Amino acid sequence: MAEEGIFMSGKEIDRLTVVMSSAEGKIRRKEAAGILRITERQLRRLVKGYKEIGKLALISRKRGAVSNNRISEDKRAEALYLITRNYYDFGPTLAAEKLREIHGISISKETVRKWMIENELWKPKAAKGKSSHQMRERRSRYGEMIQIDGSPHDWFEGRRESCTLIVFIDDATNEFMELRFYETETTKAYMETTLIYLNEFGRPVAFYSDKHGVFRVNRKESLNGIERTQFGRAMKTLDIELINANTPQAKGRVERANQLLQDRLVKELRLRKIDTIEAANEFLDEYKHELNDKFAVKAKSPENAHRVVLHDKRELDLIFSIHSERIISRNLEVQYDNTVYQIQTESSGLSMRGGRAVISEDFNGKVTLIYKGREMKYKAYQKAEKQSELENAKTINMRMSKVIKAQNDNFNFKPDIDLQWKNQEEICSI
Repeated sequence: MAEEGIFMSGKEIDRLTVVMSSAEGKIRRKEAAGILRITERQLRRLVKGYKEIGKLALISRKRGAVSNNRISEDKRAEALYLITRNYYDFGPTLAAEKLREIHGISISKETVRKWMIENELWKPKAAKGKSSHQMRERRSRYGEMIQIDGSPHDWFEGRRESCTLIVFIDDATNEFMELRFYETETTKAYMETTLIYLNEFGRPVAFYSDKHGVFRVNRKESLNGIERTQFGRAMKTLDIELINANTPQAKGRVERANQLLQDRLVKELRLRKIDTIEAANEFLDEYKHELNDKFAVKAKSPENAHRVVLHDKRELDLIFSIHSERIISRNLEVQYDNTVYQIQTESSGLSMRGGRAVISEDFNGKVTLIYKGREMKYKAYQKAEKQSELENAKTINMRMSKVIKAQNDNFNFKPDIDLQWKNQEEICSI
């Protein structure tokens, strides 16, 4: 409805109809006030205004006026300058957080979103279609199921080579339990992160992972008959169930956590000028608590499902090592990685011949020989050096880093021209 260019809202039109009926005596004043949910005194004022100036009396006087809560132009300009200069690729929510935390400018994320869209600093996302994957209900207890994954990404935006972030999150609470950077997604990365986890929280009921070769022997019939990977063997020893998801969507919570981190963490590392894995891991120890304050939820059950770790430190060090099984020869010797290990025993050792020994090698190269659960003394003799192992896309960067470090450490080392590299010699004994 319009009169001389004055437009009325639907609510004002409805009010006008009731006021006109009251002014013309078609309905009683008490009844009209009840319909409009106002007092009779307010109704009399509206009726009087209508009789004096007509429909204009029913139009809000605030229409077209500047809001008393409107943000000043100076504050808006300052915020947009900071966003353009420092947070040009941030999402509105994160940009609003940084304006408040770093610059003391408190503006709602929706206002920031509106400004960024108007200035073409943010493109609104299209509405998502209906998901074809049914959402699984969270586990009820904290520590019952931990989703684990590795996220390869250019985390440092070219300030160093790309690397992998190992992510552990609790299924019940969405809490970030462990975050650690490594060069690549390897058995060592998961074993070291799990050991840190156990020392901090205890043993969870289960780890939920993808079908990466670290967690699962993916060949139908492995050549050596091994049914578990090194990580799987360690989890079996600790009585932690290792569950493999069939699809990425099945472990959607950790996948979404990776997306969140690839957005937020990358920018935090940039703002703090962090460009090394060591410095980043130190930062992650405090940053995960900040993330949990913002994104963690309360578990349905108050019970903590973590269990006490039963193995001592020495036993854990041996569990989180690479294990290889070998047959003991008549001379009480086993061979591993181009080296002969001769068991040293005070007895004749006749019962050990033909038995099975476990070679446990930690990630610093220290070898422990175990027979029937006992550590054995040995002497080691090096054999002829074998050919270089084959590498793939996931391990070549680590291999190159080791080569460069070794060459730098021996930068001024000049071997004799007749040095015999294949001499069989004793290299250590314990």
